[in-house]
Amino acid sequence: MQVFTRLPLDLAKHHVPRGMVFLIPERCKGCGMCIRFCPRQVLVASPHTNSKGYHIPALTEGREGECVQCDFCTTVCPEFAIFSLPAEAASR
Repeated sequence: MQVFTRLPLDLAKHHVPRGMVFLIPERCKGCGMCIRFCPRQVLVASPHTNSKGYHIPALTEGREGECVQCDFCTTVCPEFAIFSLPAEAASR
């Protein structure tokens, strides 16, 4: 968790976006790029595998609500296997 020594004066006016991460397991090849580039460290390599035998990413235990929907995971995934949606839209 990041701790800032100074906070913006207008912090109360801004809403931090929240997202939900979705994975298409059969597209994943287990490269781990999404895990390495997640700025909030929301993803971790899971012991579960897809039908091809690759270890797929999973949400870190206890950090489910910390995704800020930056879409880095979507951008760096070479197989288009992971994406995020705004938490409000995903819960509908």
